Amino acid sequence: MLARHLIVFSLITLLAGCAGLTSREALEGQGNAQSWQAHKQQISRLDAWQINGKVGIRAPKDSGSGTLFWLQRQDYYDIRLSGPLGRGAARLTGRPGAVLLEVANQGRYKAESPEQLLQGKLGLNLPVSHLLWWIRGLPSPDSKSRLNLDSQSHLANLSQDGWDVEYLSYAEQDGFWLPERIKLKGFDLQVTLVIKDWQPRQLGQ
Repeated sequence: MLARHLIVFSLITLLAGCAGLTSREALEGQGNAQSWQAHKQQISRLDAWQINGKVGIRAPKDSGSGTLFWLQRQDYYDIRLSGPLGRGAARLTGRPGAVLLEVANQGRYKAESPEQLLQGKLGLNLPVSHLLWWIRGLPSPDSKSRLNLDSQSHLANLSQDGWDVEYLSYAEQDGFWLPERIKLKGFDLQVTLVIKDWQPRQLGQ
């Protein structure tokens, strides 16, 4: 009797764990769901990185390209853009609830979310909070998503909160497969990210 109860309890625990991992994700594509979960768990442990690359932005009335630098240390980020849409250099720093935007020759601005600042001061409707996940090839856990996996069980396409994210290529760095080229489309905006240098780290254990 005890053994039967233990088996039933173990199955319930396993099913609850699986439901927690996939309840907000609709999986499609040729990848393997179990391999995807293993990949997602590995990449989710990355809570720090440094990225150097390029960004291209196409908007209805303007377009441009520039360089991207992104330093992440757990919940603190330092994102620097130079050149997009002809606005010069911009630096976004902060953590949840306290964000600072510095724009060359314009000033310093504060808000509770990065989306508020970029929309209000630069006219860019960029989902920075989601990008913290998308840049690693993961869906944001804060809302429902539809995922299409490639043959390696990595994200090929992601649809979430009105955005379509296409992962064009991956590169291996220190044992982690991470996005190298990403294209985002949504809200009359198209953004292309090309990551030249990935430096992933795990700070928390």
